[in-house]
Amino acid sequence: MSTVSTRDERTAAALPPRPPVGGRTSALRRSAPKIWLYVSLVVISLVIILPLIWIFLTSFKTDFDAINSPQNPIPNPFTLNAYQTLLSSGQQPIFRWFLNSVAAAALQTVIILVTASAGAYALARLEFRGKRIVFGAIIATLLVPPVIFLIPNYLIVQNLGWLDTIWAITIPGAASAFGIFFLRQFFISLPMEIEEAARMDGAGDFRIFWQIILPLSKPALATLAVLSFLNNWNDFLWPVYVLLSPENLTLQPGLSILQGAYSTHFGIVMAGAVIAAVPVLIIFTLAQRQIVDSVASSGLKG
Repeated sequence: MSTVSTRDERTAAALPPRPPVGGRTSALRRSAPKIWLYVSLVVISLVIILPLIWIFLTSFKTDFDAINSPQNPIPNPFTLNAYQTLLSSGQQPIFRWFLNSVAAAALQTVIILVTASAGAYALARLEFRGKRIVFGAIIATLLVPPVIFLIPNYLIVQNLGWLDTIWAITIPGAASAFGIFFLRQFFISLPMEIEEAARMDGAGDFRIFWQIILPLSKPALATLAVLSFLNNWNDFLWPVYVLLSPENLTLQPGLSILQGAYSTHFGIVMAGAVIAAVPVLIIFTLAQRQIVDSVASSGLKG
């Protein structure tokens, strides 16, 4: 009997302790909010992704299949006619529109990064008379609807002789009030001790800005670059007003030509939408880590 009891005691000691019933209930209660959070994220993701999937699948359908009711999500038959028509047609210079959009968005993004970073550094670190008034005036422009600036900007572009050129769709939007505000808030979060140490070593304002502030602000700069690129890439109204020649159009107003006055070839329109979405997805994928770091960090790690 003593041997059996000794074995039972050893076996019981080797087994992990059983959690109390109340502990399991409390653990389930703690995990319930996380489960609902994941369910909500899945639902929101489906709401965002499903229209994109529908656009992608419709681009491989025939015109009859695209308007057939009830809708079948799977193309039947599967065809590349929409892409072949779009890419081979001489009446719609899709490649020219694509290159125009890339050039305009890239050029405006570079200008915004230069002007916004310089202005944000001055408002965040330098002291001068009227600093708060200048910053308040910049913030006030964010409260004005962009369509209000349509006519003044058009008159300025017309007087400068920039109509139907790449400058018309890059320069007017290059002074980004949001970019200055965004980078200023990030610069303020950077510790002053680094700049004070650099000033003790004899560094001036420009050297501190170029060699210390900008390297620490790569996540914020990448985020602003992505947002600026997307803003110019998706712009439709302004290019319609200032770009007069069909070959000088950007991709967004150019795709509107694909919609006829009396009939619409949905496969071709969706194929154009897929082509327009590819650069956006590539840029966001490459800059995803930088965007997350700009939100999660304050400029220093560890």
